[in-house]
Amino acid sequence: MELLNQIAENIDEFLWGVPMILILLGTHIFMTVRTKFIQRKTLKAIKLSVTKDPDVDGDISPFQALTTALASTIGTGNIIGVGTAIALGGAGAVLWCWLTGVFGIATKYAESLIAVKYRVKTKDGKMQGGAMYAIERGLHPKISGKKRSMKWLAILFAVFAALASFGIGCGVQTNAISSIMDSTFNPNGELKLNLFGSEVSTVALISGIIVAICVALVIFGGIKAISKVCEKLVPFMAIMYVVGCVIILIMNSDVLWQTVCTIVSSAFSPAAVGGGLVGSGVMLAARYGVARGLFSNESGMGSAPIVASAAQSRNPVRQAMISATGTFWDTVVVCLMTGLVIVSSCIKNPQIDTVSVEGGKLTSAAFAQIPVIGTPILVVGIVLFAFSTILGWSYYGERCIEYLFGRKGVLPYKLIFVAVLLITPITALDFVWTMSDIFNALMALPNIIAVIALSPVIVKETNYYLYGKRLDEFDKTPIPVVDK
Repeated sequence: MELLNQIAENIDEFLWGVPMILILLGTHIFMTVRTKFIQRKTLKAIKLSVTKDPDVDGDISPFQALTTALASTIGTGNIIGVGTAIALGGAGAVLWCWLTGVFGIATKYAESLIAVKYRVKTKDGKMQGGAMYAIERGLHPKISGKKRSMKWLAILFAVFAALASFGIGCGVQTNAISSIMDSTFNPNGELKLNLFGSEVSTVALISGIIVAICVALVIFGGIKAISKVCEKLVPFMAIMYVVGCVIILIMNSDVLWQTVCTIVSSAFSPAAVGGGLVGSGVMLAARYGVARGLFSNESGMGSAPIVASAAQSRNPVRQAMISATGTFWDTVVVCLMTGLVIVSSCIKNPQIDTVSVEGGKLTSAAFAQIPVIGTPILVVGIVLFAFSTILGWSYYGERCIEYLFGRKGVLPYKLIFVAVLLITPITALDFVWTMSDIFNALMALPNIIAVIALSPVIVKETNYYLYGKRLDEFDKTPIPVVDK
């Protein structure tokens, strides 16, 4: 296991080196410029997200599509991921994470636009879309003028995304649930049992079984069941968590300015100066900030556009704007609040170990400042965030499997997905996180290629519908029917 972990860490370090940071941030900035700073339309997009658009093709409402996408993004990345970024990259990682979100809004908009524009429909009327269809159809020789088909790139994306669903969308989340339940109800580690020659936590195992059962009850009902649960769950859990963050920030108000200064100065610290909150070096801060920012908001990964393609929307730009608000809520708001909470708490309570402690424990220490209800808010938040992420990613993986193997592959995928939920609660968390980072990077690359290659289409559609003031206009382009 140690050897596997070392190999995975080496691959992770290679993938998330300078090139990947430049590719992601470069794409975010490039699409920001190409879309004429689409971020300034965020308030309008938020209004559209709660506006029904029923008289058009689609399986679910725009708001259900957004909350399902948010379900998969507002998760452990916002709580444990931000804490991990700070523990490994210093306070400066918060700024890099936030900047990834601000500029990432443009990339989320772009990838969602092409996913909706090039979506297809099955014979029974269900929508199918995502980066794989955008690559296959948008970069088809007859449309793009290229000599060769890029379907191989679409297949690569679907493979990497399906594998990622077992990591970022399944393993990390159920591991987080079991870990927080174990530390809460089995703090001394006394409740153990022998399983296949190894001692495992009874609480962690039971937690995994309960999660697997609950997830199975939802995901076998399809996208409509998933979206209905997410529509109710996401607003509740987000508001509850944000309220907890606001309470802590009020308690730490006397050090908030110092917190902001520490985050900004640490983000551009040229070299490591003793570790901890200050001085981890600009590369470490950027690496972990960008990596956790992507893990949290998934801009550039091509995941959220899969569910955006199922939404009822009269034109691609309208739904793309709604989808882009997911990055705003996830990173620009929630991740920033988590970062401010952790850094301000560490400044106000110097006894908190920021060098050797695990990232998740930094968040736990911060919420423990709220008497009585602080820890329960965090525990419930992690459980709900992780559970909703599992639901959203199960749909992403299902769509990718259906693209690769047709309907016959869906049932085996769901059974394997549930089985992974049972296994990962007793698996090393570090290894699961590392593998998740690897698959995130691998699925992002084909998607980024599609976004850049189809940027002229994105610009044309944006100019016509958004800047041409035609957001209410219906796109009359026929949606192809596929035999899947």
